[in-house]
Amino acid sequence: MTNSVHTNASAAIALQNLSRTNERLGQVQSRISTGLKVEGAKDNAAIWAIAQQQRADVGALSAVKSSLDRATSLADVGLSAGESISDLLNQLKEKVVLAKDDSLKTQSRKLLDDDFKALLRAISSAVENATFDGGNLLNGSLTNGIKFLANAEATSFVTLSAPNLTLGGTIIELSLSDSLTTLSGATAALTKLDDSIAQLNSALGSLGAQAKQVAAHRTFVGKLTDTLEAGIGNLVDADLAKESARLQALQVQQQLGAQSLSIANQAPQIILSLFQ
Repeated sequence: MTNSVHTNASAAIALQNLSRTNERLGQVQSRISTGLKVEGAKDNAAIWAIAQQQRADVGALSAVKSSLDRATSLADVGLSAGESISDLLNQLKEKVVLAKDDSLKTQSRKLLDDDFKALLRAISSAVENATFDGGNLLNGSLTNGIKFLANAEATSFVTLSAPNLTLGGTIIELSLSDSLTTLSGATAALTKLDDSIAQLNSALGSLGAQAKQVAAHRTFVGKLTDTLEAGIGNLVDADLAKESARLQALQVQQQLGAQSLSIANQAPQIILSLFQ
């Protein structure tokens, strides 16, 4: 090797090695500080693109979960109101059957009819107040039910039916125009009441089954989200135990590289001894 004060090949090589070590050390420090081995497209374009797509799906599933949460809340409110209405119909049964007693006097029938009407108004109030976030499954405003998101592409839906529980409808046939003041009126009311009880039980059973489906799908969406997030982690998360070991090794290499460069830089000093 030529001894020259203009060119120091050993120092150049040592500097290249030290620069390479510093670059690798910077990469390791970045992985440790961010916890990611693929932080951007520059690190690994293919893996980053896949991870970004999965992140988009996770975001979309978050919207699906929010939609299903709203469905659950609407169904719970509707079922709670429906069960209260069922209890009120059971109370009505006592009043109507008692009104079938032919021996009742006019005043007694009038009192029974007042109780009858009060219970019907309570049913009407329960229907109108069964509202969540502006939606009501029971007041007949949603004739075709209501759909909620079921997948990240918004191409699949779960549907909650909306049974119309307003008075004088197809389910609750009784209305405020019915009366227990006469025996014939009580007879007609009893027929409507029996039909209403059977129809309400069927409607609530259907709504309960749909609510169970929504809850099961919500659980599935939650598990799917967790799986996707774990998959993203497998793609881009750094193994910090390995990175810690690399950091220590590179720090030693950095120190050795600096010493090597220092030694190489001293090589031209030997030329001075040739001219003593």
